[in-house]
Amino acid sequence: MIPTSTLARAAFVAAALTTTQAFADEVSVGTDQQTGIAVTIYNSDLALIRDQRKVDLKTGENELAFVDVSAAIRPETALLTTQGGGLLVTEQNFDFDLLTPQKLLEKSVGSAIRVFRTNPTTGVDSSEEAKVLSVADGMVVLQIGDRIETAVPGRLVFSAVPANLRAKPTLVIKTLSDKAGPTPVALSYLSRGLSWQADYVASLSADEKTIDLNGLVTLTNQSGVTYKDAKLQLVAGQVNQVQEFMKRDMVMAQSAGAMAPAPKMVEEQSFEYHLYRLDTPTTIQQNQTKQVALMAATGVPVTKQYLITDAANVWGRYSTSFGEAERVNATVKLKFVNDEKSKVGVPLPKGIVRVYKADSQGESVFVGEDSIDHTPKNEDVNLTLGQAFDITARAKQTDFEQISDRVYENEYEVEIKNAKPEKITVDLREQVPGDWKMIKESQEHKKLDSQTAGWQVEVPANGSTTLTYRVRMQF
Repeated sequence: MIPTSTLARAAFVAAALTTTQAFADEVSVGTDQQTGIAVTIYNSDLALIRDQRKVDLKTGENELAFVDVSAAIRPETALLTTQGGGLLVTEQNFDFDLLTPQKLLEKSVGSAIRVFRTNPTTGVDSSEEAKVLSVADGMVVLQIGDRIETAVPGRLVFSAVPANLRAKPTLVIKTLSDKAGPTPVALSYLSRGLSWQADYVASLSADEKTIDLNGLVTLTNQSGVTYKDAKLQLVAGQVNQVQEFMKRDMVMAQSAGAMAPAPKMVEEQSFEYHLYRLDTPTTIQQNQTKQVALMAATGVPVTKQYLITDAANVWGRYSTSFGEAERVNATVKLKFVNDEKSKVGVPLPKGIVRVYKADSQGESVFVGEDSIDHTPKNEDVNLTLGQAFDITARAKQTDFEQISDRVYENEYEVEIKNAKPEKITVDLREQVPGDWKMIKESQEHKKLDSQTAGWQVEVPANGSTTLTYRVRMQF
């Protein structure tokens, strides 16, 4: 294995010699010439970058090397423009073969380098010329004089950086210009490696009748470059892409850091999507996760629901008699309406809602989370938080009768128990197959759809309620 320190010194010495020899005709366009940058991030690992820089053009052919573009750029989407026109793009090349010690050795196979050794006693350097024969699996094979060496015997020194080996991802654009002088240009392109998601925190009141809802946008940048003082926009909605684009083999470290509260987002509609714009520029560092405030609402009215579904499993057992079923716990849900009356009334991007409630000591307790899809104004938000510990149901089939080959009658009783100190209402639902009709029931049902019967069952504190019904099913 080639020692990392040796390779690093080798790369430094080579880079120090020159990195411009192979790119003598280029005009380097770095971020020091940047006059503005805008980043629009979509939900599907896609971002639109608009990078404005000032370049010094000459009349005729120019070769512009845009340094510090996204390492995850889709180069086929790059578009270079200037106000007033007069600039014609003739060729584009994205160089992502980056200058590393290992790459430097690989590109030097067949070439001569020098190997320096330092005498540990005298500190005097001596050198020999070596030919790089092979570099594979982290090992190098050198020919030094009449011998072959497979271990690096000292410091490696290179005379130059091989062609097309870049220190940073670089987009080289060949252009024809009909004018000369400093010219503002805009480079637009699509990139992967930038993503965002909405995260919501809901604080449930002591009486469980309202929530305080705060939305945050979580941004992650793994595109290989930092976007300094960028105008940031987020698009909520699914943008169609023609194909699944290939991912380059790049290793990007992940890191997350808690960020100071950022300015809030301003929302507007754009085409069939919703656009969220940060009202001041922000810096999005490479390998960083940061959060930006999205929305806030206090005192949002919520409805708590205890839901029990298919306790009797009528659909699965309509043609048999099974006796008593297993006990089930009620599912706990919270619901609110995303409208102005409920103090929300803004489009909510897809994300996860995490719900907390203070205990008797005032400490927050996590009570559950659920994901929501993109939710327009005036739509319901329905959160499933978990299973109720104190509310259970057990169903039992009390009668079974096959009227004919295609007609069955089944009778059930469902006992719902409530161990809480206050009365509750349970939303009991059962899927029923075929063309069905209730023959008798202890409480009137509501037909929720063609295959679902529902009952609102009141259960006293520390008590139970038993629902009975008989259903006829025809197939």
